[in-house]
Amino acid sequence: MGSSLLLLIISSILLFLTLIASALFLENSFIWISFLMICLAIVPFFLRFERKKVTSREIVIIAILAAIAALSRVPFAAIPSVQPTTFVIIISGLVFGAESGFLIGATAALVSNMLLGQGPWTPWQMYAWGMIGFFAGVFRNHPFMKKIFGQSIFGIVVGFAFGWFMNLWFIVGFMDSIDWKVILVYFSSSFYFDLRHAISNVVFILLFSKSWEKILTRFKTKYGILV
Repeated sequence: MGSSLLLLIISSILLFLTLIASALFLENSFIWISFLMICLAIVPFFLRFERKKVTSREIVIIAILAAIAALSRVPFAAIPSVQPTTFVIIISGLVFGAESGFLIGATAALVSNMLLGQGPWTPWQMYAWGMIGFFAGVFRNHPFMKKIFGQSIFGIVVGFAFGWFMNLWFIVGFMDSIDWKVILVYFSSSFYFDLRHAISNVVFILLFSKSWEKILTRFKTKYGILV
């Protein structure tokens, strides 16, 4: 876990610096940033298979949870920013660990957009949801995350963080130069949607966290997968 955690932290720092540099000094750099996002999204996949022999059962459970997270967006598509996808990704990371959480989050974004529409935002969603699952797994053994209150706070934080991160693709993709007034207006206008995302995360955590954790933990223990 140590090597993959360190690599993803370094990748996140490099990503942030690249975003800032591209926004300040480059024009029409959005496509290259999107390719970078895809590369970052597949790094944990190779790390997982390089570090440990993955069984067919483990692949199946990752695929099933990714599919559940993806399909859960569809019924809520008419309600912007309200969906249980983030909740499923958080619980997956808490139960099965950081690497699996990242894979489930990234895959869920890709699969769900096959139904709701692919676009230049897809790699950004893959990385954003992947990192939510990853950090849920990183902090899963912390006493704070073992409580519903801690999970709810985490849901609020990642709800806003997801929205802020997705705002960056607009800035990098559509702004030729930095205009802080436009950026401030754009972030301010997204607050309502980010708040809805954060609140929906808390609602799903309060309603389903204990039961989902119990079911997935029992499945994990019974079949000895992703331990």
